[in-house]
Amino acid sequence: MTIDTVLLKVASRCNLDCKYCYFYHSPDQGWLRQPPRMSWETIDAVIARLTELCLHQQRPVAIVLHGGEPLLLGTAKLSRLLEGLRSALGQESTIALQTNGTLVNQELVELFAETRTVVGVSIDGPSDVNDKFRVDRRGRSSFASTVAAIERLRDHPMRAEIFRGVLAVIDPRSAPETVYEFFKSLKVPSIDFLLRDGNHDRLPDGKRSFESREYGRWMARMWELYVADPEPTPIEFLDNMVRGMFGVEGTKEGSGVASYGILVVETDGAITKNDTLKNSFDGADLFGRSWSVHRNSFAEVTASAEFLHYMALQRTSHRECLECKLLPACGGGMMLHRWSADKGYDNPSVYCKDQKYLLSRIADTVLSVCT
Repeated sequence: MTIDTVLLKVASRCNLDCKYCYFYHSPDQGWLRQPPRMSWETIDAVIARLTELCLHQQRPVAIVLHGGEPLLLGTAKLSRLLEGLRSALGQESTIALQTNGTLVNQELVELFAETRTVVGVSIDGPSDVNDKFRVDRRGRSSFASTVAAIERLRDHPMRAEIFRGVLAVIDPRSAPETVYEFFKSLKVPSIDFLLRDGNHDRLPDGKRSFESREYGRWMARMWELYVADPEPTPIEFLDNMVRGMFGVEGTKEGSGVASYGILVVETDGAITKNDTLKNSFDGADLFGRSWSVHRNSFAEVTASAEFLHYMALQRTSHRECLECKLLPACGGGMMLHRWSADKGYDNPSVYCKDQKYLLSRIADTVLSVCT
């Protein structure tokens, strides 16, 4: 098995307190056992191990700096990491960073440009939508500083190379029209949407039941706005759904039937599974064996039986899903959305009905165009 993406948890703390965050507001509180920031030694070990991995696989790897808030690592360490990775891996590997934007200044933007680091900014919409959940640790708005970061990235001469776009968590009680028009007004290069974390034991906020379709209706309305716009801003969530309907492989986990080799490196150097699994139960993202960049290569991890089992779980085994004609588009949903204490991950996604509703609306549009 090969690794497609390595998430680097360079900081295990955050300067915001987003109310829906799986990292801090989930059954797993492993972040409390992690050092706040990666050490210099761990940074050097990460660079060496990722260089080793690319040589071993003979293919580039997508590297994503994550958190917490990754910019809390500090400019000196961040420079060492980004410059070291780019120097070691050349221009083929993607180096990306997902940030809440509140700490982005011009010096950092120049560092991103110098190291060809692609930046995504998390923001949920206009201030009334964003600040409903994305506030700092004193409950204050994060909106103005996040928009300022977007403008710095958007207005840079190398914006096409360093600014990926925005990532928004869906609030099904918000108006899709307002959210879409806000992002259009910001002139961002792309928009992506995230379904809220949740499972069969803890329903996502805003979803009444497994049968309800609040998120599906919200995204279906977003689809209507998207296809009606003569100059739309790309929406990755919807584009992946369309790709899957036509049998084309998607580009992200949680859509289509492709498997994604994803590993996480924690701030102490520990190598773990996809950290979104923290939302299932305490320790759900941990391997039985303690792997670390200080002792182990990524190739050792991928050769283990436990890693192969983890990869297999990405693909749904539930009979209803395997028999569903929409499986090529939704892929059975993300692992964290399939969890229940009694059946583990052998469930349809808690968003199954939402996905079916959205895909039916997309299919109606495709049929109307083709007939």
